[in-house]
Amino acid sequence: MSRQIDRRAFLRRGAAGAAALAVGPGLLAACSTEEPASDRKSGPGSSPRSGGTLRAAFVGGGASETLDFFNGPSALDLVRARAWHGTLGNLDPSGPDGVRYGVLRGIDIADDLSAYTLNVRPGVRFTDGSELTAADVLHSLSSLAATSKLPVYRLAAANFDLAHARAEGDLKVVLPTLRPIADGRMILCQGNFLVVKDGTKSFRKGMPSCGPFRLTEFTAGQGAAFERYDDHYGHVPHLDGLELRAIADSTARAGALTGGEIDFAHDLSPVTARTLADNGNVELVPTKSPYLVGLSFQMNMKAKPFDDPRVREAFKLAVDRRAMVDTVFYGNAEVGNDLPSLGFPDYAEGLPQRAHDPERARALLKEAGAEGMKVTLTTGPETPGMVEMATLFVEDLKKAGVRASVRELPAGQLYADFPAYTALPLVGSYQMPVPALSTYQMSTAGGSPSAFGWKESATDTLVAKARAESDRAEARKLGTRAQRTRWEDGNQVLPVFKPNLNAQSKGVRGIRDDLFEQFPGFSQASLA
Repeated sequence: MSRQIDRRAFLRRGAAGAAALAVGPGLLAACSTEEPASDRKSGPGSSPRSGGTLRAAFVGGGASETLDFFNGPSALDLVRARAWHGTLGNLDPSGPDGVRYGVLRGIDIADDLSAYTLNVRPGVRFTDGSELTAADVLHSLSSLAATSKLPVYRLAAANFDLAHARAEGDLKVVLPTLRPIADGRMILCQGNFLVVKDGTKSFRKGMPSCGPFRLTEFTAGQGAAFERYDDHYGHVPHLDGLELRAIADSTARAGALTGGEIDFAHDLSPVTARTLADNGNVELVPTKSPYLVGLSFQMNMKAKPFDDPRVREAFKLAVDRRAMVDTVFYGNAEVGNDLPSLGFPDYAEGLPQRAHDPERARALLKEAGAEGMKVTLTTGPETPGMVEMATLFVEDLKKAGVRASVRELPAGQLYADFPAYTALPLVGSYQMPVPALSTYQMSTAGGSPSAFGWKESATDTLVAKARAESDRAEARKLGTRAQRTRWEDGNQVLPVFKPNLNAQSKGVRGIRDDLFEQFPGFSQASLA
């Protein structure tokens, strides 16, 4: 099989895969990864490479998938973008600044925290041969990220005065802060902030890019194909090519893996992962703390009776967290305490663990005049465990006297209409592994749509003070106070942190080296 993938054959495999794989791996035809290595000249970051095409499967977002990652809500949208475009950087606790830089060679912070200077790595080239400059970084942040509807990108506009950001020459971007912040590197280097060429307005195959791979094929809801970009800065991929396939069903992804149709299966269900444990040809590679996914339920404070703190507390007390860990995840998960970011240094460790107390929950609902209330919990299989947890939560709520039911949307559709999603009274959700104060700023501060009606200026102020504090001990103290307020009065039930249960063929290496475990990258991956 040549490295230039036949378009019709590729799309035919993608379309047939999701339907046929559920029948069983026996029907799958193996696709050899023993492909001829490229004879093109290597770029300046050349390194030994295994060759071949790595094939990976993800849930995907169906017809709503888009090449515009600034507005693409599905995991596969971002995974595809990270293969295609250069990143500012990734979180890396072992790095001197807590990050590993990408198209940047560093970020300087003004002594008074009033501005951040992004130093562009010289010699980074787009696929059209042009050199990446400060203008490209500035456009990606101030024109594209700033107008995105997704909370993770709006985080930049919430912290930096992008209207007054400026390029100083070709290799410096100065970002004034809206208020003093000490953790701006954590915001800009989350692995989400990718760079496209200055002036980019639309996203299409063939557009200039500076990521590790060139996009060669894309069909929403089916898959994408890439070839190695030999002039990628710093590190040229080992692989000749990459295929990313959309396979919504966990069993089907596992069947594709064991049948030789793919090399990497993302985020399998706990049940499916257990079936692979004794397979000698497969390796389970779950993510580790702090790269755990928080699975939660959001109560909309704009919808009665969730404007009443007694109702919100009742819903938190109703949930049997340990039963969810044991039943849905077979014990391979962590009990949550209604706060995101477990495992990160700024997580509030000292708060008491929320109890399971259905009788107290029933009493609180009666006090609030909400006894026998009726509610629909809307969720979807955006990541394994969400639907199963929603089913258990509804049963827990019934024991507290709530007339609750589950509404399950198809895979990839829960966040497809984000404004409609944030208007619902009770929804399932999941949280990316991001530091606690950044998570609050990203999804909660200032009455963000994803805050579901929470708007507490005093808590926002505490978080802002913590983030402006250079003394880590004082920052932690302030951050813990803010998180206690969210724990006591907030509108989030977060019972479980689960690993992404990824699996790969024996011989696949290097995926974790991209440092963004929830949405893996493949720039350093190799095949045996």
